[in-house]
Amino acid sequence: MNEVRPNWLLWLVWLGLLAGVALLARPALPLDETRYLAVAWEMWQRGDFLVPFKNGETYSHKPPLLFWLIHAGWGVFGVNDWWPRLLSPLLALSATALTWRLARRLWPGAADTARLAPLVLLSSLLWLIYAEALFFDVLIAVCALIGLTGLVEAAFGGRRRAWALFGLGVGLGVLAKGPAILVHLLPAALLAPWWLRHAAERPVSWRRWYGGVGLGLLLGTAIALAWAIPAGLSGGGAYRNAIFWGQTANRMVESFAHQRPVWWYLALLPLLLFPWLFWPRLLWGLIRHIRAEGSDPGLRFALVWFLGGLLVFSFISGKQPHYLLPEFPAAALILGHLLARQPPAGRPWAPALALLALGLWLSLLGLGLLEAQGSLSVARAWPAWAGLGFLLAGLLALSGQDPRQRIRRLAWSTLLAVLWLLAALIRPLTPAYDMAPISRELARYQAEGRPVANAANYHAQFQFAGRLSRPLEEIGSRDVPAWLARHPRGVVVVYLKRGQNAEGYQPLFSQPYRTGTALLIDARDATVAVGGAEDKE
Repeated sequence: MNEVRPNWLLWLVWLGLLAGVALLARPALPLDETRYLAVAWEMWQRGDFLVPFKNGETYSHKPPLLFWLIHAGWGVFGVNDWWPRLLSPLLALSATALTWRLARRLWPGAADTARLAPLVLLSSLLWLIYAEALFFDVLIAVCALIGLTGLVEAAFGGRRRAWALFGLGVGLGVLAKGPAILVHLLPAALLAPWWLRHAAERPVSWRRWYGGVGLGLLLGTAIALAWAIPAGLSGGGAYRNAIFWGQTANRMVESFAHQRPVWWYLALLPLLLFPWLFWPRLLWGLIRHIRAEGSDPGLRFALVWFLGGLLVFSFISGKQPHYLLPEFPAAALILGHLLARQPPAGRPWAPALALLALGLWLSLLGLGLLEAQGSLSVARAWPAWAGLGFLLAGLLALSGQDPRQRIRRLAWSTLLAVLWLLAALIRPLTPAYDMAPISRELARYQAEGRPVANAANYHAQFQFAGRLSRPLEEIGSRDVPAWLARHPRGVVVVYLKRGQNAEGYQPLFSQPYRTGTALLIDARDATVAVGGAEDKE
């Protein structure tokens, strides 16, 4: 195998830029990021690292691996805001290294593939966005890559310990996001006779292969049960039922209601994998490449991995773009191999023009020549330079003299655009999404011994930002007067929808909250009607 060293300098520059801007440009966003921080905080506060809790109740929606990783950093550095924000970029960097390793193993003689596949991954739009967000999907991508590396090592190396690696990926994946890890691993494991059909390595004993798959699944199950059994015993009957049944079979049955059409992911792929599938020359080249080299085991492996996950998630109605993130390394391997062998001629006009058009629109918005609509309208002011980064990114994408230079500049132009998105777009939205001011007020009232309630579905969005020591009581908006009558010193968080005003209120505190306003009221406002409820989880 040719020696191809990982481009650590490039990857560390990417990590530094993305993590640095992410830490400085925005707070943890409600409702998801603040919820996960609240669960980690409550586990830490309780000293209970077995059963997740949210606002005083067991939290069965997610397994604990992400929370444990947050705790590991807090154990070293103390409780802080920055470690959880740095965690996803570090996991994304780990996924990059594993993608590089897979590229070397699948195509040992193709040094350029091992260089370009990580670059494609690092510069794909959806991957860049979620690589700085506190979600579970980059973590489960790392778990899937561990398991898939085990499959490739078992196929081409024939080592028994490779099945232990596969089982480790299964077990960690279940601890990260439940049985969904099998969607990312089983297609490649079960369809190995197809993708290994033309392999030049020694023949594979399929009896041993599927025996190894079974052993890996057993090991993964054992890893998951090592947490789930004691957690179920500790968390009580309802929690035990939820983690062993309610969050697996019930969710899968309900997910086939087809709330979104089957073709939804397919239609979004050019945007999710921007700029690569937004480049028509590259897209047509990809189709020709698959036709010409369809017998290549490495290409077949990546196709089974990518298309297997895409197909399964397409038939599940609960679609979110980030559910496909564990398939992005497969797409990076496919596109990286194509770019290494057949880099498209001509400049990437389509992605460059898209960046330029977005930059022009944002510039007009910042200059006041256009009016922001929808959720963007909650920003206090858009900077006049809002579109500058996108204009520069578009021009950078069009530069470069030879095809390989254009590929690198297209990748960096996307990174520049996402960094600008964080700095120029999300920053003006911060007053409506920063939970710190109102959370500090709630912490002060709790310290004074005053009872606090939330007049809506409560997602624990204030718990970590305020380091709250007690849960908030959850009540309905119509129950506010009666609750305040029972708690004369009590404080209630109420929410006004967009368009409602605070006339008639004498709030203790108010701040913009998402697309509306959050108020803290006491007995003086006991008879005033309050706003609508928060979104459900």
